[in-house]
Amino acid sequence: MRKIAVAAMWDTLPQQSLKPRPQRDPSPGNVALIRTVIVAITITLAPQGVWSALIVTNLRFTPEVPWAVLTMALLIAAAAQYLRGAWGPPRSAATRRRSLRATFVPPLVFAWAWLAGGLSMIALGGAWIVLASVTRMPGSVLPDLSKYPKWTAALSVAMGALISPLCEQAGIWGYWQESAERRWPPVTALVLTALLFAVGPHPPAGAPFVPKMLFFFLTGLTFSAMAYFTKSILPAVPVHALGLLVFFVGLWP
Repeated sequence: MRKIAVAAMWDTLPQQSLKPRPQRDPSPGNVALIRTVIVAITITLAPQGVWSALIVTNLRFTPEVPWAVLTMALLIAAAAQYLRGAWGPPRSAATRRRSLRATFVPPLVFAWAWLAGGLSMIALGGAWIVLASVTRMPGSVLPDLSKYPKWTAALSVAMGALISPLCEQAGIWGYWQESAERRWPPVTALVLTALLFAVGPHPPAGAPFVPKMLFFFLTGLTFSAMAYFTKSILPAVPVHALGLLVFFVGLWP
């Protein structure tokens, strides 16, 4: 009788309580967050410094051969493969892949993200024009490349328009925002990510601090929202690159 009673009690227990609960990713501690900030800033700024040194050397000594573009493309490809866990220490491969968030999304999501991002870039262009009408906002133009071969100049401009978005998306909206979203609520994570982007070095030089920071904070919120809703940095890369090119070529001059 005792066995029958125990069996009956067992059958009356909620079966859902017997199933293992899904494990959530642990929230990063303070030390981990500080380390993530350092890694994110390194990913964002170090490659851009390397590119500046390469292109200056290339244009000064051998402008007829755009070797700096090819060299930088190979370096970026190798770094991207490392960050996505394709090579390097196996024990950290999964963490690097998760932090980068360079995951493909459905085509429809890409299309909506591009539409939203493109409209945001148009709105940001209008915001810059308004800011420039109420305060002094100096322009920032590309260096004079007319004395160099056309294909060298074109490839250099194209790489320059790609290197910043790739590095910033990977470092700020990949590594940092992924970690921030696991630590704080979404709104807090998005705002802190936009602030981190806003306080970084941005053109044009000599612009008033407050209007410039406000503009890049709004820009950062755009990319933060795209990364959050798509769970990927890939949709924002072309929007970021085209927006940067339009500002340098059309708006800032």
